[in-house]
Amino acid sequence: MRRKQIILSGVALAVLAVLVYLQFRTWKNFDWATFWSQTGQVREHKLHIAAGLALIYLGYLIRALRWKIFLRPVQSSSTAILVTPTVIGFTGLALFGRPGEFIRPYLIARKTSLSFSSQIAVWAVERIFDVGSFALLLISAIFLAEAPTHLAYYGRFRQGGFAIVALVFALIAGASLVYWRGEAAAAWIEHRFRHSSSGPLKLVTLRIREFRSGLNTIHDFSSLLQLVGVSLAMWTMIALSYWEVMQSYGPGPLDRPLSEVPLLMATSMVGSLIQLPGVGGGSQLATIGTLQHVFQASHELAASCGILLWLVTFFSVVPWGLFLAHRSRLSLRQLSAQSQEAEANAEPSS
Repeated sequence: MRRKQIILSGVALAVLAVLVYLQFRTWKNFDWATFWSQTGQVREHKLHIAAGLALIYLGYLIRALRWKIFLRPVQSSSTAILVTPTVIGFTGLALFGRPGEFIRPYLIARKTSLSFSSQIAVWAVERIFDVGSFALLLISAIFLAEAPTHLAYYGRFRQGGFAIVALVFALIAGASLVYWRGEAAAAWIEHRFRHSSSGPLKLVTLRIREFRSGLNTIHDFSSLLQLVGVSLAMWTMIALSYWEVMQSYGPGPLDRPLSEVPLLMATSMVGSLIQLPGVGGGSQLATIGTLQHVFQASHELAASCGILLWLVTFFSVVPWGLFLAHRSRLSLRQLSAQSQEAEANAEPSS
């Protein structure tokens, strides 16, 4: 493992240890018997869990379809071909965290005989569509739906909504600037710092050119509309999966309107910034805290639902991915190492 990865894992572990301590210090009366009892209630509503899993699995098929649309200007591919690298890639992300992040574009590049840097460019643009689509769902929930207005801390969510609106406009402006002037900006940086051998500066110019290359995959307005529609559909499925898991606990604090779910997803995504490979941590703690303090669930119910949400919406891909990797005779550890090496040596695509 690289020294940088060891340091980042150590920092994440330290932060998570503090968060766990702060969380459980407030749970002096945590009742494990109640926790297992609350978790056992899910067996009575297994169809909700099955529906949540089906929605998440369908979401991976939608992701493959979206990548197919991105590839359309350079290669005619099929969704079926892209499903295996998509599922294996997210399995690597679930098991290894950041070191497994580039397995998906690496496998797709091998599968389609395209350059790895070109698929990194697609991956970068894909992030923009993810952020924009989820932001639209979250903004709609905060400003247009009535149910969330009755939640605790709604005022803070509303303030966050304004920040998200600003972020989305900044992303659109930044993407437009890179599309129109990206090459000129990269060339100016290279000229301005031509006497410097700084690695970070080279990385900046590489990322600018990669992102601009990725934007070229959106070759017409019809493709843009398709990408927006597919992205919105995928994030709606993820929201529905969250809602199905919450519904599996029956009547009670978690029986909430669907319009409140994006707020829970937002806190989970913020928490995911602090993760340990294979075990997560930050996402679960953020979700549990939101269920307890915003949705007024008990300690035991919040812990049970937070863990189950993580298993269904994030970790459930692992069995599917391991099966596909075994069938394809692929080693996830080798793929992680190879994709990181390829990313370090990547050159911007034309």
